[in-house]
Amino acid sequence: MRLNYIKCHGSGNEFVLFDAVAKDMSNIELNALSEAVCNRSTGIGADGILLLVRNNEGLYGMRMFNPDGTEAEMCGNGIRCVARLAQNYTKSESFNLTSGGKIYPTARYSPIYGDIPTFGVKIGVQLWSKDFAMSTSEGCDFIDRVIEQLHPTLRWTAISVGNPHIVARVERCDLALLEQLGERVKRLTNLFPNGVNISLVEHRGDNHIFVTTYERGAGITPSCGTAMTSSATAMALQGVCSYGRDITVENRGGVVRCLCSNTPTLTTTLIGNATFTEQGEVEFDGKSFAYTPQQIFSTEIEAWDSFLRSR
Repeated sequence: MRLNYIKCHGSGNEFVLFDAVAKDMSNIELNALSEAVCNRSTGIGADGILLLVRNNEGLYGMRMFNPDGTEAEMCGNGIRCVARLAQNYTKSESFNLTSGGKIYPTARYSPIYGDIPTFGVKIGVQLWSKDFAMSTSEGCDFIDRVIEQLHPTLRWTAISVGNPHIVARVERCDLALLEQLGERVKRLTNLFPNGVNISLVEHRGDNHIFVTTYERGAGITPSCGTAMTSSATAMALQGVCSYGRDITVENRGGVVRCLCSNTPTLTTTLIGNATFTEQGEVEFDGKSFAYTPQQIFSTEIEAWDSFLRSR
């Protein structure tokens, strides 16, 4: 099958995006496609694949697959890229998108820098989830507490934003420690039966944090949108950052803004770029894979590079 693709990124989190509204992809093994596409030696190279889809109720939505072929319930950086493509259909500045069975209010925002296309998604936050054995019911929060099986002193906050996260504040983000924690947590199936994303957070100033993340199914990545959302929320819950004001969230891939609210319910809006870098054609028969780039979005690439240089 031949498919048109768009290579894109949100905060340096790279994806390959397919329009499954324009082209029926129901007969494709999507997990195998993701493994082939994301391979940085033989494929296009990415942190996951995205599909723009449409459900029976007419709502547009996202499906996201990790490099190992597993499907994620939600991806904060990815959904902004999907939103940019969906806007071609909705013809609206604000609309709803679905992902993992949930609805996310989405809108186009003023550019974060220059003319870089910018989108925001409002994400509902829960402090309990079936994915956390420590906090499985409403009112049973796990905030700023030690998980001895994982680390003797780090204090974690458990947050679900469509997928599960645990967040700990540190003096300095240590990638070697993060790798160890990511590998260790895989064995804690009694606490995290479906795996969990892990983030370490530095507080760098007034409503300003830096985040590093180990993603389940992907390992350490330069950027993870739901991790930035969860980290900002965790810092607001602990009083390190403020509700109702933009929180600047940096990571190795780029910068986003998060706006946390606890009225009437806990939500965080994730605002950041949706940059297109390349488009072309993929050929895939379930095993063999080939792709042909047809256009490079040089202006968008330079705009993002200029933004990074300005930081």
